[in-house]
Amino acid sequence: MLRPEDATRRAFLRVSTMSCLAAAGASGLLTLRDVRAQSRAGNPQFVPDLEIQLSAREDHVPILPGTPTRVWRYDGKVVKGDPGNLAFLSSGYLPVLRVRRGQKVRIDFVNQLAEPTIIHWHGLYVPAAMDGHPRNAISTDQRYVYEFEVVNRAGTYWFHAHPDGRTGAQIYFGMAGVLIIDDDEGAVVGLPEGPNDVPLIIQDRTFDDRNQFVYLDDDKGGMMGGGMMGGGMMGGGGMGQMMVRMMGFLGDQILVNGKPDFVLSVATRPYRLRLLNGSNTRIYKLAWSDRTPLTVIGTDGGLLERPVTRQYITLAPAERVDVWVDFSGWPVGTNLMLQSLTFDGVLAMGGMIGNTSLPSGSSFPILKVSVDQRSNTKMELPARLTSLPAVRSQDAVNAHNPKVFNITMGMMVWGVNGRRFEMNGVAKTETVRHNSTEIWEFRNEESMMLMAHSMHVHGLQFRVLERTIQPDFRSGYRTLAAGLVDDGWKDTVLLMPGERIRLLLRFASYTGLFLYHCHMLEHEDSGLMRNYLIQT
Repeated sequence: MLRPEDATRRAFLRVSTMSCLAAAGASGLLTLRDVRAQSRAGNPQFVPDLEIQLSAREDHVPILPGTPTRVWRYDGKVVKGDPGNLAFLSSGYLPVLRVRRGQKVRIDFVNQLAEPTIIHWHGLYVPAAMDGHPRNAISTDQRYVYEFEVVNRAGTYWFHAHPDGRTGAQIYFGMAGVLIIDDDEGAVVGLPEGPNDVPLIIQDRTFDDRNQFVYLDDDKGGMMGGGMMGGGMMGGGGMGQMMVRMMGFLGDQILVNGKPDFVLSVATRPYRLRLLNGSNTRIYKLAWSDRTPLTVIGTDGGLLERPVTRQYITLAPAERVDVWVDFSGWPVGTNLMLQSLTFDGVLAMGGMIGNTSLPSGSSFPILKVSVDQRSNTKMELPARLTSLPAVRSQDAVNAHNPKVFNITMGMMVWGVNGRRFEMNGVAKTETVRHNSTEIWEFRNEESMMLMAHSMHVHGLQFRVLERTIQPDFRSGYRTLAAGLVDDGWKDTVLLMPGERIRLLLRFASYTGLFLYHCHMLEHEDSGLMRNYLIQT
């Protein structure tokens, strides 16, 4: 078994090797590949229950004291249905969209940015044309009309930009929002509602001395140029920028709902906290400062069958957990911190490059909870929340021969089984039959640079069957493993270095071309994304 210092030494050797390749002439990973921008009109036969006008535009919002920060954001209004279904958090640029299961939704989206974009409805079962594939990205002043029926279970989902090669930049500058699906399930269980049901988007960002976001030095962002895209994260080195693009960008300040030093004011009663890791690359190891256990009631695809208790929660980019917290256990006047605990940063490796003051695996506060109101409300969390179908791996057509997807890297480019993203390309192993069930195995063992990856599959929710970690990586793995919550329906899963994960996927909703990729966005933008095709 490798000692921790040996694992660290090996990781640095990998970085040194990749640096030599960069110096030898590799270049330009984060590029916008050619897309044929197109508008999509609505279907006059589709009669929506909820209709929203949504735009992507530039804005200036007060995030830090002083000069407002330039952002890219979603803005809009409800034109049919309850106006309260679309609201905005904190600084006013992060939207929360609420819909109900069974609703027909139309979203008339207009791109007012200076570059192509498209929206992905993360975790939702929608037709392929509605899923936000990069090939459907629209240019400036074009529109795309989304029309779909909400068929997912109640739960915490989200939506975000998804253009090829620019997903990381666009989400980083603000193109993301929470999507909450409601149905009668939560009311039957008796979960907190209204102001006691709180979405919390956790993001890490870096600012320059003019309060502008800093991303990658050589990123040319059109409308977002100047101080926003510049700032010298890597000290002006092209090789350093390339390393960040391969390994992932880490900010040095934590924002919650778009605000630094976020304070959540609560009463002495139960709350439902919907936690979303909206960061580009950072993994969080979430825990209360007084070490009170966390009670998880939901993951990516809705409520769990039974509550799950963890001393800490490991939350990878794009993952969500719903947490039940009864603050009646703390007296009025208590200040409680939600923090990220230390773990073996070599697992993520992003903190080994750059000058961020929050390296991967370091300890830092996320938000403060201020218990400042008294309440007599009493609610009991049921021992059973819902019913979920049994996990039956024997139903898979390849139950004894799982499809293998190796995370690979070649010539400074991430890929799967040696292939990087192709706009319309699909390999034979990436073709599946509609209404079939398969087992997929993601392996993170063969790349020259072994890093954590947050694997996301579009178009469905899956079940996690099994994790296997190689002996050389068990020491570091143990610093995060106890916080993994693989229960229930998932659409994103953390794949650590030296690990294999088996997933059970049912392709029962729509046919067409969908994506699977790493949701560490710099990895995705540099090639760690592929299509899969559901056919009849």
